[in-house]
Amino acid sequence: MNNFDLENIINIKLNSHQFDDFSPNGLQIEGAKNIKKIVSGVSICQELLNKAIELKASAIIVHHGCFWNKTKQVITGIQKKRLKTLMLHNINLYSWHLPLDAHPEIGNNAQIAKKLNITIQGHLLPYVPWGTLKNNLSGKELSDEIIKHYNRVPFHERSEKNCNISKLAWCSGKGQGFMKDINLSKLDAFLTGEISEETIYMARENNLHFYAIGHYASERDGIIALGDWLTKKYNLNITFVDINNPI
Repeated sequence: MNNFDLENIINIKLNSHQFDDFSPNGLQIEGAKNIKKIVSGVSICQELLNKAIELKASAIIVHHGCFWNKTKQVITGIQKKRLKTLMLHNINLYSWHLPLDAHPEIGNNAQIAKKLNITIQGHLLPYVPWGTLKNNLSGKELSDEIIKHYNRVPFHERSEKNCNISKLAWCSGKGQGFMKDINLSKLDAFLTGEISEETIYMARENNLHFYAIGHYASERDGIIALGDWLTKKYNLNITFVDINNPI
């Protein structure tokens, strides 16, 4: 497949034009025109680049790419090494950030709902859906479900009410900051990837169960789902590379 055709296909699927993102979505580094083998991963890192070279990939698709609005406008250190690796081996680098978080079918938030058996009822903010569990769970039972499906123990701040969880909101990645902007009083739990120091007080003062399952873990499934979709629809050769990251 042509490298710009691939970019266009994914841009259309993820409705990328609708997003005012702080990372460029689509093709970030141009490589070979003809793409035969693709490697995907959550975040750009040298380990992923080395694996792409080993697998003779002509493209890499990630959720977290090389460039952000606060990226220094100089090319030094690890940024130089990464870019040099990509260019030396003529590898295309693609990245989709917010469009992959928000997509209603293959997005990271949609994948969290699918894994934890949450019925999405609506959105409190564009990147913060809310929903109901198929069966009410205790705080420990939901923690056990997270362990089962994500193979890691989440951080869990327990509600003083110790209530069963029916209604919850969530946001993949670094979503704890959104807790300031939504009405938490009608929720039993909030789930995201990371935690900040102030998050504890917000959870406690709202009598809320809070779960941090890890930024990487919460955003692993969207990129896999995107790869699965591309494979089924376009018969592309895609290998997801799982780089262990506890955060």
